[in-house]
Amino acid sequence: MSVHESSKVRKVTTHVLHKMKFHGKKISMLTAYDYSLARIIDSTGIDVVLVGDSASNVMAGNESTLPITLDQMIYHASSVVKGINRAMVIVDMPFGTYQGNSMEALSSAVRIMKETGAQAIKIEGGAEIIESVERILSAGIPVMGHLGLTPQSIHKFGTYVVRATEEDEANKLLKDAHLLEEAGCFAIVLEKVPAKLAARVTQALKIPIIGIGAGADVDGQVLVLHDMLGITQNFSPRFLRRYHNLYEEIRGAVQAYVDDVKKLDFPNEREQY
Repeated sequence: MSVHESSKVRKVTTHVLHKMKFHGKKISMLTAYDYSLARIIDSTGIDVVLVGDSASNVMAGNESTLPITLDQMIYHASSVVKGINRAMVIVDMPFGTYQGNSMEALSSAVRIMKETGAQAIKIEGGAEIIESVERILSAGIPVMGHLGLTPQSIHKFGTYVVRATEEDEANKLLKDAHLLEEAGCFAIVLEKVPAKLAARVTQALKIPIIGIGAGADVDGQVLVLHDMLGITQNFSPRFLRRYHNLYEEIRGAVQAYVDDVKKLDFPNEREQY
């Protein structure tokens, strides 16, 4: 599958992502949380759109991803799906909807799929949540795994530093990756892990590995849309490349509008009936 051929795909599916890995074609992935921005990024030929629980931070202003609810994730995801034609849409299962109760995990995943129209869910963790993964997969729902820094476990870690730098944790991550693949996950996100470890996992597994702060030798990359567009300003990890400074552009446009209203320059004669 050439770059040109992959751009011609009418709808990205798990099968398409597997073919991209097999042929060495990188997978592009971004978050989205609303219809308008989803339409814009889908028009670029992006491969995957993740309705991330990062909506808790960038949309709701929370300090972590933990407070966002299943109902809120379904609202964001159903809005995004309406704006997507080509990309595969994956939805994060929020904290508390799958940990420790595989039946609740299945019920949550079914709600996401039925009420949003998305194509898959994403779930954080390895061996400790494998029962939930297997039960969701048993219903025919595609599952993307997530290992390394798992933000829903921030209170367990106590910090957002790079994970799996020590041999024991690195070995566990590799074992968990194999476990998720064997269970039937179609892909895994690796967040904030050493690049050499991410490359090792990518080479060892047949399913696509998507990195965020995991180096270049993975099968694809994901970033939070609001971070890479420069809308957020107080988050600057090493792995983040800002492709724009929309914070200043939007602020400048709004300031110009406020000034025009105050000095009676808006609306002018051509802008009224």
